[in-house]
Amino acid sequence: MSHSDRVRDRYADIALARKVRAVVLAIGVVVTTAAFYYALTSVGFFAANIPRYLPNFLGALGDFFPFLTLSFPYVDPAGFLEYWTFVEERNLIWGGFGGDTPLLGEAGITLAMGFAGTVMGFPLALLFGVLGSGRVTPFPFNFLFRGIMSSIRAIPALVWALIFIPLGGIGPVTATLAIATDTIGNLGRLFTDELEEIEDGPIEAMETTGANKPQTITFGMLSQVTTPFIAWTLYIFEINVRIAVSLGIIGGGGLGQVLSVQQGLFAFTNMMATILVILVLIISVEVVSQRVRSTLRADEETQGLVSLLLGFPQRMAESLLK
Repeated sequence: MSHSDRVRDRYADIALARKVRAVVLAIGVVVTTAAFYYALTSVGFFAANIPRYLPNFLGALGDFFPFLTLSFPYVDPAGFLEYWTFVEERNLIWGGFGGDTPLLGEAGITLAMGFAGTVMGFPLALLFGVLGSGRVTPFPFNFLFRGIMSSIRAIPALVWALIFIPLGGIGPVTATLAIATDTIGNLGRLFTDELEEIEDGPIEAMETTGANKPQTITFGMLSQVTTPFIAWTLYIFEINVRIAVSLGIIGGGGLGQVLSVQQGLFAFTNMMATILVILVLIISVEVVSQRVRSTLRADEETQGLVSLLLGFPQRMAESLLK
């Protein structure tokens, strides 16, 4: 075969490959479009008649942002006072001394649920995380603990809260237990993954000195991952605070419950005031957590305040699915 024939065949193969890719792409677009249309139909999107309710939505936006006006100067400072009045009346931030109200108010309850749930779940997360590692427990027995953690992660925290209702009723106790259970699965898996990446040198050094299995695990393995373990625990704590807000919506207490009540009353101004407090609380927790983690891990980039604010909706949505 001459060189020109080989070049001609090569161009023919390229042209055929392009046609195949174009056909596959077209099929993919058609299938995706059909699936998207079916999904919208399944949720009743076209039957919702959104344009009909658009004026109601625009009116609600006026209640969400009472400081905006339609005339110059377009911003009324008195509107911000409506937020602050509700925050003070419902003790969203500061509960004060005396009585049954916590010192930090509803925000304190939300923070306490996230913190207590993280601390309660940490011991079993550490135990299952260590035993789930193939370096500690031989195959296939390590998959028993991996399976437990996977089963826990497969059930969202919201469902765990519903499961625990017969045990503690609907309230902060149930939410805390749900967060603790969720922590076992999520944090334990992160611990297992870290242990799979450690160096063999310190382990072999401990074994050559005659150390037993617990000593090898403690000083040869866990000593290598102390910093990552702390960093991952702080990261899960951030997630748990957001989960605490979502659990409050179903009656778990704290800011989420206040938000749910105000939504039921169609008090959109009060809802927005609560959302702002939630935003401040979660961003504050994330800033402190990331500063500590960046100190522990010098190579980690710390997100700025703008990045945290822009990424808040996505992180909140992800927490609802955990």
